[in-house]
Amino acid sequence: MIPVTTLKGKSVALFGLGGSGLATALALAAGGADVIAWDDSPASVENASAAGVKTGDLRELDWKSIDTLVLSPGVPLTHPKPHWSAGLASAAGVEIIGDVELFARERRAHAPDCPFIAITGTNGKSTTTALIAHILKSSGRDTQLGGNIGTAVLTLDPPKMGRFYVVECSSYQIDLAPSLNPSAGILLNLTPDHLDRHGSMQHYADVKERLVANSKTAIVGVDDTYCAGIADRIERAGTKVVRISKRNVLADGIYAEGARLIHAQGGATREIADLSSIQTLRGSHNAQNAAAAVAACLAVGISENEIRAGLESFPGLKHRMQPVGRKGDTLFVNDSKATNADAAAPALSSFERIYWIAGGVPKEGGISSLGSFFPKIAKAYLIGEAASAFAETLGDTVPHAMSGTLEQAVADAAADAESDGSGPVAVLLSPACASFDQYKNFEVRGDAFVKHVAGVPGVSMLVAV
Repeated sequence: MIPVTTLKGKSVALFGLGGSGLATALALAAGGADVIAWDDSPASVENASAAGVKTGDLRELDWKSIDTLVLSPGVPLTHPKPHWSAGLASAAGVEIIGDVELFARERRAHAPDCPFIAITGTNGKSTTTALIAHILKSSGRDTQLGGNIGTAVLTLDPPKMGRFYVVECSSYQIDLAPSLNPSAGILLNLTPDHLDRHGSMQHYADVKERLVANSKTAIVGVDDTYCAGIADRIERAGTKVVRISKRNVLADGIYAEGARLIHAQGGATREIADLSSIQTLRGSHNAQNAAAAVAACLAVGISENEIRAGLESFPGLKHRMQPVGRKGDTLFVNDSKATNADAAAPALSSFERIYWIAGGVPKEGGISSLGSFFPKIAKAYLIGEAASAFAETLGDTVPHAMSGTLEQAVADAAADAESDGSGPVAVLLSPACASFDQYKNFEVRGDAFVKHVAGVPGVSMLVAV
């Protein structure tokens, strides 16, 4: 835990007592703040009280006596309208911040020079975050990994010199962290997302910009117009910017040329890494993630040899294009995180011959947008509620079977792939659907896939079961 000493003796209201909210309340109390916490869920309030947190309805507070409102990132700050707790705080002139802001303040107070890498973007941030942490850990650095990736940032070990922090930041967390100042800040990309919480694409982009604008080194993917503009703007304002691209040659920065990462600097170019043999970093989207990771690790003093070793040993992020088993020329890949068509596209683009397992609860538009990948699909195995609709979309273009369940789909696909005989193939779970018809969430679905793959006769597993 990181005790929040920077609010010692202050009166702090906290709203939102989920996992990160409860962790924040405990960290505030451990640091000496006078905390009162609340949630709209009676069960969450009861759970916090049982953990020793002082609870009370924030509507009944004298807000003139409150120094700070700490808001959980899932609670609306501005759109579609401010949460009632934020409205009360704003009316009283009380600052509103979140757990990432508290972490930033603790770092500045106790170890301002300890390396801190923060990662944001619409897509790819979890893989990039995990990859950076893996490179640092494999090089022997004391590495703390947290934030939006699933570990509340205030549950990490306290800041000290020589300790490295790798923190994934959602737009909600950045919105509540006005003084966020990473050693290296990464903005991967921007596409429309969470607009119900930000009101407009421009406001969403403005929030994301804050992370890199205040970074010692800003690493920005410049393959979309929003990010390209941000890179130019913050560079003019005096921020050191390293541009990355998965599509275009750059005069300065790190860009992908196929699977090769090229470092351009001062008019010279050289290969800094080759991803072609790294199964967990297939595809152009992972070339962008790896380029950002390389740039960030260089910015905090990691050597190129250490970076290359970390890239080569990266095990991948669970449920995201994760190689889980192999049998002869067949690679079994768990991409259960692909819960819509756009999310399935990177995996479909990364393999040349695919036995595709798809289906579940369909999203709007189904899989019609994936038509350009249909020539790569040797056969599709359809499961869940979407099976009939997907079969209609595939029509006569793609051979398909109505497998119904994931267990049957794995058995069907494994048998067909084994008799393929054309060279390397992938049995790919990339459902392009939510899981809720048959599984609690995509993680449970992915774990089930791994279990079924482990049951294929003769398979060599690449992950623990």
